[in-house]
Amino acid sequence: MKIIDFRLRPPIKGFLNTRLYARPDLRDRNTRLIGFEPAPSAAQKSMDLLFKEIDAAGINRAVLVGRNTTTFGAVNNSDVAEIARLYPDRFIAVASVEASNRKDAMRQIEEARGLGMRMINLEPGALAMPLHVDDRRIYPIYAYCEDNKIPVIIMSGGSPGPDISYTEPAHLDRVLADFPEMTVIASHGNWPWVQEVIHIAYRRANLHLSPDMYLHNLPGMSDYLNAANTFLADRFLFATAYPLCPVKEYTDWFLKLPLKPDVMEKALYKNAARLLNISL
Repeated sequence: MKIIDFRLRPPIKGFLNTRLYARPDLRDRNTRLIGFEPAPSAAQKSMDLLFKEIDAAGINRAVLVGRNTTTFGAVNNSDVAEIARLYPDRFIAVASVEASNRKDAMRQIEEARGLGMRMINLEPGALAMPLHVDDRRIYPIYAYCEDNKIPVIIMSGGSPGPDISYTEPAHLDRVLADFPEMTVIASHGNWPWVQEVIHIAYRRANLHLSPDMYLHNLPGMSDYLNAANTFLADRFLFATAYPLCPVKEYTDWFLKLPLKPDVMEKALYKNAARLLNISL
């Protein structure tokens, strides 16, 4: 079965400067809180070990989601694109945009498109001056992405800002309503507001959910799966959030979930391939 991991940050280049690798104590605490042990490749910052773990998991391709934040660190988009160029059969690059300045954000998006990136990632709550995802300063960026059919990953769950208000789903719902033709992927599945965001996905056909690490045996897991097995089948995405989850152990666990066979195939590959406009 083909598998695309929709959220992975490898131990190479600018990723090593982010908090995922600069603060292994914080990373490993999160890994253990959700019931895993840290991946050897993450602990040793080893690409060779990571490739072995990816192969053992049966993952065909991984989406490198960049980062451009104050809280969690930043990875230059050219670094992310270069990693994908170095390993074209392994990785797909997604740019990350600092959204506080409209004109600079537009420049970043244009540069990313020039580097071949087909999607952008926004983490507005983790900026020096945190923004909610429906802050009107971001709206020109959404309008540009909608007009140019650029899918947008929004980190609206987990710990996307200085307090829990940055995960409140009403902010995301307003964006989806105001830009109904913009494809949005909620990384971390907008956890912990699981039932609320599922209702939003029921109302807004432009929302995809990728619970990644927050799916693993946490409150709301059965609700995510029930939605995936019904109306959300075409908008549910598999992702490990590596290095926060070890790719082999997470994938092995995911493959045993009570998802219908056709839904499992969509979650693991078909939905991501459609969003990325690729074929393996």
